[in-house]
Amino acid sequence: MAMKNRDNYIKLEFSSLPENVALARVLIASLVVQVDTTITDLEEVKVAVSEAVSNAIIHGYQNEPNNIVNIEAKIVAGELEIVVEDSGIGIEDVEKAMTPTFSTHPDRMGLGFVFMKSFMDNVEVLSEIGKGTKVVLQKKLVNDGSCARVAT
Repeated sequence: MAMKNRDNYIKLEFSSLPENVALARVLIASLVVQVDTTITDLEEVKVAVSEAVSNAIIHGYQNEPNNIVNIEAKIVAGELEIVVEDSGIGIEDVEKAMTPTFSTHPDRMGLGFVFMKSFMDNVEVLSEIGKGTKVVLQKKLVNDGSCARVAT
């Protein structure tokens, strides 16, 4: 039986290491399962967080491991908001970066923002060249009873 839906908040900063993508995903999943939500929503949030953190590490910091990625998440009245922030190189053209298949790296598919936008209710990207990028992900989590619930 899931716990009662209540407000919660977390904040974490971690090194820009690829293995910390999984850390961020597990952290957010641990927060999300505290509310009455669906397995589908949980999986979608995990993918969106993975993409946002991967972008910070791969694109924002160009895979340099000695930088910091910040992640904050809160759930208020069943609404999840996640902020992933880096102080990396920034995005020159956010609209172009959010275009399907666009990537600044030839070995990347350019689908990170596509996944974020399809799995979250709202995605906002704020970026400034040389100062970094902030990705805000929002999703309503409260289960309407039509899908399988996450057991806690």
